[in-house]
Amino acid sequence: MTKLSVNINKIALVRNARGGGRPDLVRAALEIERFGADGITVHPRPDARHIRYDDVHDLKGVLRTELNVEGNPTPEFVDLVLESRPAQVTLVPDAPDALTSNAGWDTLVHRAFLADVAARFRERGIRVSIFVDPDPAMVAGAAACGADRVELYTEGYARGYAADREAAVAPYVAAAEEARRQGLGLNAGHDLSLDNLRYYLERIPWTDEVSIGHALVCDAWRYGMENTVALYRRQL
Repeated sequence: MTKLSVNINKIALVRNARGGGRPDLVRAALEIERFGADGITVHPRPDARHIRYDDVHDLKGVLRTELNVEGNPTPEFVDLVLESRPAQVTLVPDAPDALTSNAGWDTLVHRAFLADVAARFRERGIRVSIFVDPDPAMVAGAAACGADRVELYTEGYARGYAADREAAVAPYVAAAEEARRQGLGLNAGHDLSLDNLRYYLERIPWTDEVSIGHALVCDAWRYGMENTVALYRRQL
């Protein structure tokens, strides 16, 4: 079954908006685990507007499921990952001022850089996933960089789902098939929700993991976090 990793950035954003320690990020992550999530995702950014670097260390010390740390592999980020040794690192080409992830890597142009970073992480036993657009060439490029997995950037699928779900998912199916040909694991993330998740996985059932944060946290305000995690697991 496809695993559910819950991105807790938005919980950290609420904490930081007021200062102090409410909501308690570690407690929230442990509860999400207890409610049935298979992992926790965090995406620290240089301005620390939500997840902070010290949060990564705090979470790594207590989580029983997998910790996935996403981010742009700046020297500071690389040091953080090597120190904390999460189960998985997801390399995302975020600009420092990006509101949210908005593009995948060009794995052909940046092959040398990504290959060097991936090798450093893999030497420490950290699984490496590279965030890519749904383009078979970029998927094949990720394999050439030494990645273990790719994460398909699903914002385009989510945006086009209501108008024509088959057209929206078609490039993702092609990219996912290339990942399978390359022997890569397959993740997906960005704007997946209770509305569009099930169909995506019906078309790409060999997806290893989905990372969902914004939609899941929004749904939790309506249904409660325990019920919401259960609803997402039902889609899987």
